[in-house]
Amino acid sequence: MSLTAFRSLGRSGLIVSPLALGTMTFGPGEWGADEANSRAVFDAYLEAGGNFIDTADIYSGGESEALVGKFIAERGVRDDVVLATKFAFNGSASPLTATQSGAGNPNAGGAGAKNICRALEASLRRLRTNHIDLYWMHIWDGVTPVAEIVQTLGDLVRAGKIRYYGLSDMPAWLAMKAATIAAERCVPGPIAIQVEYSLVARDVEAEHFPAAREGGMGVMPWSPLAGGFLSGKYRRDDVKGKGRLSGANPFGDTKFTDRNWTIVETLEQVAAELGRPMAQVALAWTLARKGVGATLIGASKVSQLRSNIDAAGLRLEAAHLDRLNEVSAPPIGFSAGLTSPMIRRMVYGGYEVVGWGE
Repeated sequence: MSLTAFRSLGRSGLIVSPLALGTMTFGPGEWGADEANSRAVFDAYLEAGGNFIDTADIYSGGESEALVGKFIAERGVRDDVVLATKFAFNGSASPLTATQSGAGNPNAGGAGAKNICRALEASLRRLRTNHIDLYWMHIWDGVTPVAEIVQTLGDLVRAGKIRYYGLSDMPAWLAMKAATIAAERCVPGPIAIQVEYSLVARDVEAEHFPAAREGGMGVMPWSPLAGGFLSGKYRRDDVKGKGRLSGANPFGDTKFTDRNWTIVETLEQVAAELGRPMAQVALAWTLARKGVGATLIGASKVSQLRSNIDAAGLRLEAAHLDRLNEVSAPPIGFSAGLTSPMIRRMVYGGYEVVGWGE
């Protein structure tokens, strides 16, 4: 179990482990881990050579950040880790009251300059540090101009409050626009995007992956196991009481489709042939995808973490990759179709031409 093969994140000098430790499970909650278990997971990740810790200001109401900050301080490893956190979701209202009209302060959420600075100062206090290595916009609010986001985050880089920044859960055009504005103004730009990506969630390949490649941004998948769906916990005829997807969860029952069950069956076959857990094979597939800078993994138990980390050393053979790619191939939409092999051969007189980064 080792994470000593590092990669650069996007077109930057930030060097990270291929698997980042997501800490959404740190702290109270339905899928949460108490302080002792959170500390054990944190320690096991560092001892395996990992250096990339990802949290957010809303995880467990700020408790995740507080625990991460405490663990880092107690181990004295602040300079050894790449510490990432996020802003955007409202900090003045709970998820339940936030759906009600007038609940909370609207300027305590979003990607405007006022909230970014407020959220950052609060995160710095909880994390017990004077800077964030990678600051994520957790989600685009649909309102704030891209130029304001780039200006504010770039100013924070120059002020030394953050070292780099990235964009999570946003349209591909927004990420590309942010990268373009930054390049044209010669100011710090985003180095990565964070999106849902797995064998059963490949729709971002059409727009987000090309945008990331063109803008020099690494892709950081979240939920690479689709909320546990790709771990083998679920069966087509029995999806109750097995794990996170069985009760209230962000995905609902959207993963339980005929197409996805077919993908799981192929994944199970490949895993059996390799003698490896399904989760490891699903993670290894994600790590092998071009453009992926690091993949988020979460765990509430040390045994789960160690099994996932073992995926970093798994190299899938071409035949296995081909089977997984074929069964999980997303529908070819308009954008992807424009650069299909058939169209490209028509453009280049019947010749196959491979573009940069492909």
